[in-house]
Amino acid sequence: MKDELRRFIIEALREMNYDVSDVSDTTELGPAGLDLESLALADLAVQLEDQYGIKFGDDDMESLALLTLAEFTTVLADHVAARNGAAAVADNHA
Repeated sequence: MKDELRRFIIEALREMNYDVSDVSDTTELGPAGLDLESLALADLAVQLEDQYGIKFGDDDMESLALLTLAEFTTVLADHVAARNGAAAVADNHA
């Protein structure tokens, strides 16, 4: 799942015209790395929400710029796992 998420993030950034040729797991999303501004982070978050059915809270959005690509991918994988777990519980109670 993390590899799929990582590929999706990199492709989304490429489509947003960011140079991802030197991006690694240790590249920060914010000013010290890719230099994603808040609007770009919000756009990326919306794409991820649409693709994976997850939701980011306001607190999440504020901290995203401080994460590396690997850390961000882990956060996303946790969100997807939580969503899938909640969906499984709902299915069992239906």
